[in-house]
Amino acid sequence: MAPIPPTGPTGQTPGAGGDTERILAEVLAGVVKTDHVPVDSHFFDDLGANSLVMAHFCARVRKRDDLPSVSMKDVYGSPTIRSLAAALGGAPAGAPAGAPVAPPAAAPVPGSTWRYVLCGAAQLLVFVTYCFLAGLVTVEGYEWINAGSGTVDVYLRSVVFGGAAFAGMCALPVVAKWVLVGRWKATEFPVWGLAYLRFWTVRALLNANPMRLFAGNPLYVLYLRALGARIGRGVTILSPAFPLCTDLLTVGAGTVIRKDSFFLCYRAVGGRIQTGPVTLGRDVYVGEKTVLDIGTSIGDGAQLGHSSALFEGQAVPAGRRWHGSPAQPTDVDYVRVPAARCSTARRAAYGLASLLQLLLLYVPLAVGGGYLLFGLAPRLEALFDPDVADMTSIRFYAEALGASLALFAAVIVTGGVSVSLVPRLLNMVIRPDRVYPLYGLHYGAQRAITRMTNLKFFLWLCGDSSYVVHYLRAIGYDLSHVEQTGSNFGVEVRQETPYLVSVGRGTMVADGLSVLNADYSGTSFRVSRAAIGPHSFLGNHIAYPSGGRTGENVLLATKVMVPLDGELRENVGLLGSPSFEIPRSVERDSSFDHLREGDEFHRRLAAKNRYNLRTMGLFLFVRWLHSLLITVLGFAAVAVHGTHGIAAGALVGASLILGLVLTAGYYVLVERLMTRFRPLEPRLCSIYEPHFWWQERLWKVPAAYLLVLSGTPFKNLAWRLLGVRIGRRVFDDGAVITERTLTTIGDDCTLGPRSTLQAHSQEDGTFKSDHIVVGAGVTIGTGALVHYGVSMGDGSQLAPDSFLMKGEDVPCRARWGGNPAVALRSDQIARTTRSAPATQTGRLAQPGRTTQISTGAER
Repeated sequence: MAPIPPTGPTGQTPGAGGDTERILAEVLAGVVKTDHVPVDSHFFDDLGANSLVMAHFCARVRKRDDLPSVSMKDVYGSPTIRSLAAALGGAPAGAPAGAPVAPPAAAPVPGSTWRYVLCGAAQLLVFVTYCFLAGLVTVEGYEWINAGSGTVDVYLRSVVFGGAAFAGMCALPVVAKWVLVGRWKATEFPVWGLAYLRFWTVRALLNANPMRLFAGNPLYVLYLRALGARIGRGVTILSPAFPLCTDLLTVGAGTVIRKDSFFLCYRAVGGRIQTGPVTLGRDVYVGEKTVLDIGTSIGDGAQLGHSSALFEGQAVPAGRRWHGSPAQPTDVDYVRVPAARCSTARRAAYGLASLLQLLLLYVPLAVGGGYLLFGLAPRLEALFDPDVADMTSIRFYAEALGASLALFAAVIVTGGVSVSLVPRLLNMVIRPDRVYPLYGLHYGAQRAITRMTNLKFFLWLCGDSSYVVHYLRAIGYDLSHVEQTGSNFGVEVRQETPYLVSVGRGTMVADGLSVLNADYSGTSFRVSRAAIGPHSFLGNHIAYPSGGRTGENVLLATKVMVPLDGELRENVGLLGSPSFEIPRSVERDSSFDHLREGDEFHRRLAAKNRYNLRTMGLFLFVRWLHSLLITVLGFAAVAVHGTHGIAAGALVGASLILGLVLTAGYYVLVERLMTRFRPLEPRLCSIYEPHFWWQERLWKVPAAYLLVLSGTPFKNLAWRLLGVRIGRRVFDDGAVITERTLTTIGDDCTLGPRSTLQAHSQEDGTFKSDHIVVGAGVTIGTGALVHYGVSMGDGSQLAPDSFLMKGEDVPCRARWGGNPAVALRSDQIARTTRSAPATQTGRLAQPGRTTQISTGAER
């Protein structure tokens, strides 16, 4: 037997490895506030640490020059000092030879306040002009429809006017794109300039475009071609997120792009817009919740899995399968349904039928339905007759109150009946596990089921309470024997079909779950059951596919990739993309378990249910009061104009502008009143404590109006009014901030589309929240999520689709990315030579030659 090596006083081996163990033990002892940490003690089981504590440990290690870099993945993979030191081996964790940490990002350059203000003023002018034109068209159309005699005449006029309005709204972005921009080219330009103003104008028009309702329809592909995209035959795009720089998008024949995918062909970094190509070959598959950065490509027949991302310069070779964030090779096959016959004639017939259905049914109902409804109802003279209407009379407001209350109640009742009954009838024509061709009766029924059962209103009403399980059962969920927790599901849960979703007893689901129980190929689809095991917890923003390999008692962390291969995971936690195992729970997470048992649990659950009922009542009242204000505003415009033409159009346009301002101010006031104009405080508490119930109430305050303000200085103003401590000239391209008063954002930051700053987590029965501090000049990429307790230094950058875990401390000008996020290596940064910024007087500048060095993806 080999001799046992001598050990030092703390048990470590002398030499380099022993020094690493000793120093790591000293750092961890400082974090957990103890005098001594045994080198063989398990971080979670023996020391009682948790992911937040170990994130602080990793941050301290990274600040030392005498230690290699440590990530949370290293900690979970080597959960003792001894094993961690051995795994690191004196080299940066996970770094291959010759691949040091990426060089620091360029120092942030302060923007110009004057350009910021002038650009905001120009954006306001564009918005006012659009509202004026919309008001003028609305008034003239209403007067023309009003001149009709009889129901048939009104219907025909509604079809003509509605069809013309639909065509105009679809054509306007195309015309604006070709007039203002021409062809998009690979270039970059600063925000808040003339080039950006043209960019924003086209994007705003596209976002207001009804054509996004045709995602998954051949007409959607034709529309992208009209905008300049090069798209082959037989392409199916299910994502409604418009690629803005369409001339830089190339998609080969037979490709499928699932919903919630981002392939925008631009990104915002350091206060500059960078445009670049996204190239997809023939028969490519792009999974759910994916992000394709600029300069990326996928070869013919290749696949990119769910919850994955391609960083700039990454290229998936032809015929290969990749997944993860950043993506890496895999053997998992994500095309899980056989092909079927789907001809060009079938696609054309489906597109034509969809268009006729819209123009002959939905548009006339929307345009002429209100007219017919009020024509059959008793006359509301104080609202509709300019000769009788008087905004100073009590009758005017009484009729407005009655009309808004009746309409609000009718919408709720009609919506409830529709969402629970109509999809069940449509589901009768679809059989589970049977392969159907795209663009037929079965496909149309399935798409209708998906749209109707994903109405947000009822989930926002019932979510985060005991009553959400009754709603989900009503629309078709199989919840077996419910073990009520009072927070079984959050306010954002989606599915392809609710009739094939099974959730085991005792399982809790946070917000953002998307159940993928429909599989697609380029020519076919199939629905099948997706089963989530009992006594599990699912974090935020998870895409759970049918066939997911998780069973009983599994914790799925935020943004985790659910495995589709390997053994069935049980009694473990999963983190990251691709996922790896972590402890299911730690000591601090179980410190409130006594509140989930016996008589104490039943008493607190009953109290939570009563509180949630009041919250639901408050939610309905707040929504109805907002509808009343909008009703009064709309009828006030009718009451005061008394004329036709331009004057009437101007007044209706002004009411649209005032309606947005009123909506923003109203919901800002509602939220501030609920918080009593006081900032939130970091919390660690049980979900059965009143503070958490109050926090759930805050999450129900609508914030969708903020998306209209994205990319403008006015969104920063809204954030500031909501309590965010936000700096100057921040470029917010569509970010979400959940806890406003716990978030600090520095000057000249750049927040990418669908990025999220979430200053809380709720795991099993424990709620945790803390501050988020984002320094000056920071960039957060598209779809990235920043968790609570995070600090990002000045000028640092977070790559797209990354998950910056709780407690992380990102150094100044560092480049991080991945899920979970770590410091990027130099071989993960695409080195490009870009053209000079666009001129401020002409079109977007012709780019210079772009040179990209591969990330090593094809090797």
